[in-house]
Amino acid sequence: MTTTYPMNKRPLLLAILLGLAGAAQAQAPAPAQPAAAPPTALPADLPPYGEEQPLPPLDLSARTLANGLTVWVLPRQDGLPKVNYVLAVRGGLAHDPRPLPGLSNLMAGLLSEGTATRSSVQIAEELAALGASVGASANSDGVVVSASGLSSAAGPLAEVFADVARSPAFPANEVELAKANALQALKASEAQPGYQASKAMGRVLYGDHPYGNTLPTADSISATDIAALQGAHAARFRPDQALLVITGRLSAEQGFAIAEQAFGDWQAAGPPLPAVAAPAPAAAPSFVLVPRADSVQSALRIGRPAFAAGDERAVAAALTSTILGGGFDSRLMRNLREEKGYTYGAGSSFGLRRQGGAFVASADVRNEVTGAAVGEFLAEFDRMRNEPVPADELERAKRYTAGVYLFQNQLQGSVASALAGNWLLGRPADYLSTYVAKARELTAAQVQAVAREFFDPKAQNIVVVGDAAVASQLQPYGDFSTD
Repeated sequence: MTTTYPMNKRPLLLAILLGLAGAAQAQAPAPAQPAAAPPTALPADLPPYGEEQPLPPLDLSARTLANGLTVWVLPRQDGLPKVNYVLAVRGGLAHDPRPLPGLSNLMAGLLSEGTATRSSVQIAEELAALGASVGASANSDGVVVSASGLSSAAGPLAEVFADVARSPAFPANEVELAKANALQALKASEAQPGYQASKAMGRVLYGDHPYGNTLPTADSISATDIAALQGAHAARFRPDQALLVITGRLSAEQGFAIAEQAFGDWQAAGPPLPAVAAPAPAAAPSFVLVPRADSVQSALRIGRPAFAAGDERAVAAALTSTILGGGFDSRLMRNLREEKGYTYGAGSSFGLRRQGGAFVASADVRNEVTGAAVGEFLAEFDRMRNEPVPADELERAKRYTAGVYLFQNQLQGSVASALAGNWLLGRPADYLSTYVAKARELTAAQVQAVAREFFDPKAQNIVVVGDAAVASQLQPYGDFSTD
């Protein structure tokens, strides 16, 4: 049976895209700054915003194959003559065995390093001849395998893509090389205060829940063997727990024919993995200081549990976080970077998963302003709770949201990846196409309602990674334990 979902054809004007600042670096100590003056009003003769721009039609056709594989096809007759395949399977980092956190990352990286019929060299040579690429990644709720190439080679590419996804061999030499590389990457990551802060915040937010056990350890990488990789692949890669998204210069029927040819004989074995349970809410906020000797800056993470990705509050939460910390025009950036000079970048987001999620704000700041920076975060939280967002600021956030959406949806690979990602999160097929319209309808009162529910300073967990000497600055905000 084939179902067609009409996608929005008229999203809004592409706003000026301003990315969230990258990983903050330490700044040289700066003299105390006077209080910032109120922002200067914009000139009255500025031209108005431009008219809304249309998005190319994104009509999605859906079909379920006899083996249970869900297939979505999005024909694109303009743009580059390319085709994109994205296969999403349920069962990701949260399904890794407790002694082997991060197993899914190793598995995903090894999919293209040899199959039952192709060596890693043969795969690379075939992809190069086709002008194509294949990659894979894991997240908390699933594993995603993707391929991109010329539409004239859609069939041959689908054959290689399906072989990589369905029949990885996990050759011993490739597994050992991947483990060695993973150990080196972990060593580099663990030296970064931001990584340490995110790891500590994950434990604070989720405790013993699988969502808090997704980062690898040296022991887990070393203990991962071929049998563990094969078992994880067999349990997760099955058609009745998978979605295939195809987009490019082909018709819906051509896409379904390719799916049938490459995946129609794929069969599931045994029962599917059980779903991850929803995490239990923490009884009270935690305050953690992770000492990092001689650190010249402090990595701050402030946040609290939220809700699952499929919750009806997700769109309002995303817009609220955009206003608070979603770009250079956000309040956190204007306060901590532009006015105070505490950091190169500060931001916030609702990180949502299929069964739960969290709100987290972050920045890396100079040692001497660690406590003051925490205070500014909490003050901005309170301001959003107690004061309605002005109409102009709300409109800018909505236009930014629309602009990012329009930009991303010009890239067919991004569309396919977003659809697959939303499916893993338990969101409906039309979530992507209705997102901007829902954001446009939000009111200042709805934004304030999200802030009141999730930005209460008294409910926030606070994690700081930095020199132990900053402990005295943190005393006003809680009783900090040393991790």
